[in-house]
Amino acid sequence: MMEPHASLAAWNGDKLTLWTANQMIAWGAEDLAKTLGIARDKVRIISPFVGGGFGGKLFVRADALLAALGARAAGRPVKIALTRPLVFNNTTHRPATLQRIRIGATLNGKITAIGHEGWSGNLPDGSPETAVNQTRLLYAGANRMTATRLARLDLPEGNAMRAPGEAPGMMALEIAMDEMAEKLGMDPIAFRDLNDTQVDPEKPERPFSQRQLAECFRLGAEKFGWSRRDAKSASVRDGHWLVGLGVAAAYRNNLVTKSGARVRLTRRGDLVVETDMTDIGTGSYTIIAQTAAEMMGVPLKAVTVRLGDSSFPVSCGSGGQWGANNSTAGVYAACVRLRDMIAQKLGFNSPEVAFADGRVRAGNRDAAIREAAAAGELVAEDSIEYGDLAKTHQQATFGAHFVEVGVDAATAEIRIRRMLAVCAAGRILNPKTARSQVIGAMTMGAGAALMEELVVDKRRGFFVNHDLAGYEVPVHADIPHQEVIFLNETDSMSSPMKAKGVGELGICGVGAAVANAVYNATGIRVRDYPITLDKLLERMPGVG
Repeated sequence: MMEPHASLAAWNGDKLTLWTANQMIAWGAEDLAKTLGIARDKVRIISPFVGGGFGGKLFVRADALLAALGARAAGRPVKIALTRPLVFNNTTHRPATLQRIRIGATLNGKITAIGHEGWSGNLPDGSPETAVNQTRLLYAGANRMTATRLARLDLPEGNAMRAPGEAPGMMALEIAMDEMAEKLGMDPIAFRDLNDTQVDPEKPERPFSQRQLAECFRLGAEKFGWSRRDAKSASVRDGHWLVGLGVAAAYRNNLVTKSGARVRLTRRGDLVVETDMTDIGTGSYTIIAQTAAEMMGVPLKAVTVRLGDSSFPVSCGSGGQWGANNSTAGVYAACVRLRDMIAQKLGFNSPEVAFADGRVRAGNRDAAIREAAAAGELVAEDSIEYGDLAKTHQQATFGAHFVEVGVDAATAEIRIRRMLAVCAAGRILNPKTARSQVIGAMTMGAGAALMEELVVDKRRGFFVNHDLAGYEVPVHADIPHQEVIFLNETDSMSSPMKAKGVGELGICGVGAAVANAVYNATGIRVRDYPITLDKLLERMPGVG
């Protein structure tokens, strides 16, 4: 992320206030209190804006603890900011994985068996990368095997980073699906469509709440011009460029988790929303304000949103693409309670009370919403909970990534020409902020496919290229025209908002789509990311 890990700590007697960049405020306050050996109510964390987190700020890190300890020792506020090398080596990274995939199918393309094993490294108390999770749910097939294994390594902690295990898992699985389609002589999209499923393949009695993967492929193929793709690799040229098209499925679970909020109606008739939800650049302020305004029938300018303070009700936090759906559902729940309080204050007994244009209406009666708070502000607090929903229905988001690349016939330089993502992620709460998340994720996927790699000093156990000079990320010249299409869908089971997450869906599958496009352009199958030109050069088709 652009913003490094940084914290400012100040003590007032035995109470600690910490201004920091953190995605999960309640987790952070609990962890810090436990580490410092003080009561939870003695810790207040304030994090109204986070300049990028990507999972690396899900938990409090060394900067927060050192600032707290330093401030206690010095008797005055202390600020700690990690340098870029410390961010690389003292926080978290995505663990490298070794993956083995086996697919068996009938001659007509029906998958009969699928196996996916993943190996990754971490500290002794760490967890393995969950790169096989999507394989358990994405395609049909009676015989299935998935396994994860962990190697203990003396390297920095491996943890969440720009989407969980589906991101690297899809980078492998979707190459294997393309290879299998080629063996069968099938179009890659037709092969995936044939093995689509509307139920959990491991638990057929558990249906997907909403699954439009096939529609994502159909619409994407139409918009991208997939029918013009030449199935024979290394057969399309544009001057000295070899041109190829690639596709991959996108998949990420939709996680439902408890989230709370507090809503105040002031004497002026304005609303104030308070929740410890965070905004990591994804637009939490915007969609939470929209939710409250829509629920209470007031203009957006009448809503003030306060986030990122551990003194506010506990929300779901930002991470795992669960933030938007759950946090707005929590605000929805608080607004439902506030609507009931307002109706009672104004003497409306009808269950069909309508809130619109700053007024409350039922039958022939109406009143200004502010009248309910004439004697003092009204405060409502509530949370959303989901019961056994995750047990009865599998919830997930789906999509299709399309990529066109050009590969220089002489130098093997790879250039992405255009990208398209078609996403099915329930109700899109704000198309502008959602699109921003997806194009950012697509950019990260391009970086993972073509350039990003941590180099390990195996003698001392640290990352050598620990800055933005040695660790290459995409820049403007690397990213061409990007297009994002959201299916017009709602998922009535996901939450009262009928929405799902979308941020991580934008990266899951991109790397494989790039790799498949490179294969279509050159006939060279690279299974070792990043796909740098040295892995292509000696096997490139003849320049003539």
